[in-house]
Amino acid sequence: MYETILQALRSGDAAAGVAAARDAVAANPQDATAHRLLATALRTAGERDAALAAIGRAIELSPDDAGLHLAHAGLLLEERQLGEAEAALARTIGLDPNQFPAYIVQGQLAIARGDLDEAERVARVAARIAPEHPHVATIVGTVALRRGDADGALATLARAAERAPGDEQVRHALGLAYMAKGHLAFAEQAFRSLLELRPDSRPLRLLVADLANQQGRKAEAADMLAPLLDAGATPALLRTLGMLEYDGGRVERARELLRQAFDAAPTDRATLAPLVEVWRREDLADEARTALDAALGAHPAETALWHARLVFEPFAGDEARAVVERWQQAMPDTLPPLMAQWAIEDASGALEKADAIALRITELEPGHTAAEMRVIDALLRTDPDAAIARVDMLITRASDAGVKRALRQLLGRAYDAAGQHEAAVATWAEVHAEVADQRLPYPPLSTARSDWPELAPLPDDAKGVLLLWGAPGSLVERIAATFETSGAPLRADRLGANPPNDFLQRYPTIEQLSAGDAETRAEALVDEWRSLLPTRGIEDGNVFDWLLWWDNALLAALRPHLPEAVLMVALRDPRDMLLDWLAFGAPVPFQLESPDAGARWLAQVLAQVAYLHEQDLFPHRLVRLDDIAQDPKGIAQALANALETQVRIPPQGVLQPERFAAGHWRAYSGALAEAFTLLTPVAKRLGYPE
Repeated sequence: MYETILQALRSGDAAAGVAAARDAVAANPQDATAHRLLATALRTAGERDAALAAIGRAIELSPDDAGLHLAHAGLLLEERQLGEAEAALARTIGLDPNQFPAYIVQGQLAIARGDLDEAERVARVAARIAPEHPHVATIVGTVALRRGDADGALATLARAAERAPGDEQVRHALGLAYMAKGHLAFAEQAFRSLLELRPDSRPLRLLVADLANQQGRKAEAADMLAPLLDAGATPALLRTLGMLEYDGGRVERARELLRQAFDAAPTDRATLAPLVEVWRREDLADEARTALDAALGAHPAETALWHARLVFEPFAGDEARAVVERWQQAMPDTLPPLMAQWAIEDASGALEKADAIALRITELEPGHTAAEMRVIDALLRTDPDAAIARVDMLITRASDAGVKRALRQLLGRAYDAAGQHEAAVATWAEVHAEVADQRLPYPPLSTARSDWPELAPLPDDAKGVLLLWGAPGSLVERIAATFETSGAPLRADRLGANPPNDFLQRYPTIEQLSAGDAETRAEALVDEWRSLLPTRGIEDGNVFDWLLWWDNALLAALRPHLPEAVLMVALRDPRDMLLDWLAFGAPVPFQLESPDAGARWLAQVLAQVAYLHEQDLFPHRLVRLDDIAQDPKGIAQALANALETQVRIPPQGVLQPERFAAGHWRAYSGALAEAFTLLTPVAKRLGYPE
């Protein structure tokens, strides 16, 4: 989009650069980048005043963009300053006074167009003439800042400011370096000193106001910007000032300013969002309806205005339906009003209407993910054979391998709904086998033992430590989601990209705690776990730690050195767990080469849980999710009972997608007969019927 402008600037064709930049601005007047490039082109063409106006407009559009302020810094090199530099150089080094300023101008232009290598080269040449000149340091420091070296930039510019405390370029660049380091008060001080010298500078005033805003002084920031209205109240300025006034507690003034911005540019979504929020919070629904209806009369195809209009009607009510009907008349056979109608009918419980709308969406946009899933869900309820055919069609159309696998997983569930259980198992097993080499290997399993170290007494300053674990298919993730909703100190980082490297994460721990020197190792391993808690955001030692795996070998460390911990195990009938793992996957992506292989490992690891429970080897809670997996209130109550505390009920959406009902494994007693034979003994030990 900007390549024509940049190419002209690189080739030195200033006139072509200006023309291309003006075209870009005309095409999108709200594009701050286009205005910045226009400023660069104008400066190259020697039109300094026009360049300052262009960069000022860019900053008005995006006042918190540090890159724009860097570009503005390059435009501060005035002719008066050049003359002073020439005179100083003539007196001190006796060299040609015209050569040095030319290099400075070249360096600033190179920075403005983003050519940092050229700016650095020019700075080296200028440094041969006047190595200590503050303008050389400004270029060097600004280049460092643009390359992300805020520390280096700050050191360079601070030294330059000591030598030339009144130099405007140095102070401007120094202020930007302070901003990059997050030293907002120092940055504000630097820019305020410049604003005192240039009280009419809109960019500087915007920048100082933004710094005050970032430090929480909203009303003061608004007062700083208010004088700019006299010089031209652009929608962007009105919006910025209105938001500051609202955050500063001056609601009526904020509403007035935001309304002016909206009236001037009703399709500007950046203005619409805060105005809608003010209308909503201040209970000004009538004013909102009137203003939005007027705007829609002029801009009937503006989706954001229709969405805003719906905010001020009871959701899923007749008034909202009337708004959507008007929207559909204005934008017939388009997705946005259909999506809104779909949401309304779905929320009101009109499932058949919602299903029909979803089907219409797929006709307008084949492959629309949400709508296709809704159509398939409806077919699963009413016509499973048709669901199979539709999923097959989507698989044929899909080009991405990952999308195809997800659809084949869904195909298995369609086979399930149709009662084709052999086909469902074959489909799921095939999908899992294809990616087995990309999944985690099973943790090694320790051998059974009975010579456990003594369980230590609770320490006086015992912390709240919960170790949460559930095997694949247990739906342990629903317990985790409930804890997160309740604000518990849950850490799920073991499942993420940067897991803690401690004994509860590493597979070799099992062997270490089963070896002859386990007692020596155990205390060090627990100490290591505790030492890493602050790096995981836990400062007080209270943690709910979601584990990837469990093995009873861990008791060799937990019993003597972490007695305050409680192990919570999510549990369901192991045969339902295997079926769920096959059909839906699991949060911890263990390899599932085949149903029998998965059942064999699952039986072994659950046998350890059964033994721990039978012998009461460690403080623990078994949370059985069989009958409450789809019940947020039931899960919250089960956790409250287990921990003897109140637990907040999570919203229903946390428990999506819906899983098979408890006992559904019996439908697969033939298709998974061998796997279930492996799991039945441990199921009985855990209290489930044969």
